[in-house]
Amino acid sequence: MRIGDAAAAAGTTPRALRFYEECGLLPPPSRSSTGQRRYGPDEVARVRVIRGLLALGLTIEDLRGISDRIQLLTDEPGRRCAGADAASPASVVVDRRLAVIDAEIDRLSRLRERLAEHTGRA
Repeated sequence: MRIGDAAAAAGTTPRALRFYEECGLLPPPSRSSTGQRRYGPDEVARVRVIRGLLALGLTIEDLRGISDRIQLLTDEPGRRCAGADAASPASVVVDRRLAVIDAEIDRLSRLRERLAEHTGRA
């Protein structure tokens, strides 16, 4: 399928597919005789996994660090992205992202508390 069809099937845009390819998250697709990108169901599934991981709060940079795990998740959708081994690259990435999210929650909680005190809504 062409890029527009693949993007629609994956719930994204052609621009996102090109971006994922540039970042190394999506392998370069085959090309038609006229040079148009051609995608199959495997690429669409991979893009869905990428988008799912991004929706969970991981970043493109996080995914670059665990790009080898993306195919595992594509092959087995129910699989966990971080195994039991706390030293695995995927576990390190997930732990780091959880720490960033926790820090942001703490920051927002303090900000909310200050605003509530300042406005008499404590």
